[in-house]
Amino acid sequence: MEIWLVTAILIVTLVLLITDKAPVDLVAVGLMVSLAVTGILQPNEAVAGFASPAVITVGAMFLMSRGMIRTGAVGFIGQQVIAMARGNHRVALLMSLIIVAAASAFINNTPVVVLFIPIMLAISCEYGISPSKFLIPVSYASILAGTCTLVGTSTNIIVSDLSVQAGFAPIGMFELAKVGLPVAVIGIGFLTLTASRFMPSHAAATCHVDNGEDRTYLAELQLPESSALMGQSPAVLAERYPALGIVEVVRNVDIHYPDETGLRFAPADLLLVKSSATDIVAILAEGLAELPHEQADLTARGADPEHLIVELVVPPQSRLVGAKVPDTKLFGDEDIQILAIKRRSHHYADLKLHKRRLRVGDILLVRSPLALLEGLRSGGDFIVIEDVHHEIVHKRLAGRALMIFGGVVTAAATGFLSIMVAAMAGVLLMILTGCLQLRSAYRELRADVLLLIVGTIALGQAMQKTGATDLYASAFLQLFAGAGPSVVLGGFLLLTSIGTQILSNNATAVLLLPVAVSTALSLGVDPRPFIIAVCFGASACFASPIGYQTNLMVYGPGNYRFVDYLKLGLPLNLMVIAAGTLLIPRFWPF
Repeated sequence: MEIWLVTAILIVTLVLLITDKAPVDLVAVGLMVSLAVTGILQPNEAVAGFASPAVITVGAMFLMSRGMIRTGAVGFIGQQVIAMARGNHRVALLMSLIIVAAASAFINNTPVVVLFIPIMLAISCEYGISPSKFLIPVSYASILAGTCTLVGTSTNIIVSDLSVQAGFAPIGMFELAKVGLPVAVIGIGFLTLTASRFMPSHAAATCHVDNGEDRTYLAELQLPESSALMGQSPAVLAERYPALGIVEVVRNVDIHYPDETGLRFAPADLLLVKSSATDIVAILAEGLAELPHEQADLTARGADPEHLIVELVVPPQSRLVGAKVPDTKLFGDEDIQILAIKRRSHHYADLKLHKRRLRVGDILLVRSPLALLEGLRSGGDFIVIEDVHHEIVHKRLAGRALMIFGGVVTAAATGFLSIMVAAMAGVLLMILTGCLQLRSAYRELRADVLLLIVGTIALGQAMQKTGATDLYASAFLQLFAGAGPSVVLGGFLLLTSIGTQILSNNATAVLLLPVAVSTALSLGVDPRPFIIAVCFGASACFASPIGYQTNLMVYGPGNYRFVDYLKLGLPLNLMVIAAGTLLIPRFWPF
């Protein structure tokens, strides 16, 4: 009976996480309460994850990553890419991927990608190419490099701790590099050669904010029924105004791109365009379009050098994640006007805008005075995506941050300290030396991620306690009846990779690790190869924007579609699965 009760709780949890019907931290708390109320776990067992070394270590690594970013220990290198590439965008892409990979191998990859989004947008503006060619490769490079070290991704830390709890050895600091490093090198080479060919060429919404005479503005224009553009293709408007770039065409709440086959203008279409103030005023004067908002001063503001329409991305560490738009500080500022929210392939404005809760990766289209942009840049709640200097950095402290982090890695790698103690000591030293401020440190703890880990640890424990893991392992082995352990290992890599496309990588690892151990024991082989397989499979999230936060972060700025993740992501997924199937048994024999 308990097995089926646990299975029901597991199914409800998966549905809630996949459909995003409830915040992940609420799901995690509900999960622990359900397991305790039903008596499957004792109350102390249900909350035991809060004392898990993995949770403490992951939280500490979030803080250390913040210290590395804040001091400019990573970012100032990336900002030299444009100069060093000497006009070759392929070289710029390769150098960027190498820098992102090198950083992501040692610090959490989410802040690295957050840092590189505006850098890649600046590079795309410099070379006049679409940022869509750069952003997915950056996310993928960070994921690939994260599998090279124990601290490269929180998934590896969690799997290592769960391995110890199951009675097996922890994962060494560089143990995963035997497979992770060659896979990362091959993957980065693949991305460099194929990204420019297979990634879309969507226009960049905006490039630079400066005071030059040729400034480009971002504007919203709506087509009235009387417009001469009705029934015409976007190319007609582009021919009439060659300097004007149509970024998006919004119809109802759906976003279309101007290069879509068969797209024709219809009444009430909303155009997001990039152009000079002269062209925008001319289009309004000719009656081809009108401003979608009724404030009397908007026409003047469209050409006002003191006001700009800019795009703001909501990063994972923003305090506004989960808040409704009217509850944000932007809404309460009379000098800032929120025009719309873009979420994946949907666009919300007017009344629908006010009902939306902000999520990671959302893009807010706002009209703001230039004087207030600096506050938006430095606040940490948004990334001004046309902007390279989106963070206040303290480069004089970069050397200290690098020394502290190097000491943490060395202490953990040599066994002088456990990874948990080393990480906690590193956080303490960064705070004492000024590399990390307590105020920003609390924001970086990412309570939703940590709560989800705690909740899934409780669920994993319940699955083991009730015998559900053995049942699931037996069902899985039925699919490979008579096959050798290498084939079963490859199947498990595939299963883990599929799971991480729809769940978070951490949740997938926690839920499937007990099944992996049970599967290996049922085969009569060493569980170590299967434990390692969970690390690689759970991080092989390339074919979906929702399974990994860095993929979701680049969705909006790159104007991507779901299918864009399949073009390069599916080959990378298959490459990781194939490499893992061949190499894991070689380095970790059955």
